[in-house]
Amino acid sequence: MIPKLVHLKTKTLIGMHTQMSLAENKTGMLWSQFSPRIHEIQGRISEDKFSLQVYPPSYFQEFNPHSTFEKWAAVESADFKSVPINMNAFTLHGGFYAVFHYVGNSSDSSIFNWIFSEWLPDSGHSLDDRPHFEVLGSKYKNNDPLSEEEIWIPIKD
Repeated sequence: MIPKLVHLKTKTLIGMHTQMSLAENKTGMLWSQFSPRIHEIQGRISEDKFSLQVYPPSYFQEFNPHSTFEKWAAVESADFKSVPINMNAFTLHGGFYAVFHYVGNSSDSSIFNWIFSEWLPDSGHSLDDRPHFEVLGSKYKNNDPLSEEEIWIPIKD
């Protein structure tokens, strides 16, 4: 799998977030709270959804499934003028990303193992300290082996 290298422009996201770890995964709970309320967000740019991770700077130095990070369920909005109650705004700053087109079950983490243990070390790129995210478009189907999504990994330019 060869990723596209893309320079992302800054995006305005609105959604919900929580602290979690891989050992205590709260992704399902977060999306079950957010999904029924997406219609409240005005000025959406597209129907795409963003599953975003904000990792602490030292997160990837030594893997620990109990290390915590911030997880977001969000959509892109034209601005922050109308953020619904109990939701937050997030500015996703631009930069270079390696974008992987993934087809498969979203609960299968082997793609991430391959990206970080094989692709990244062999790529000549290094990981940047910016959010990682997945774009869940019209072909995304939760827990379906035919589901499609884009995995965006921040790299230094």
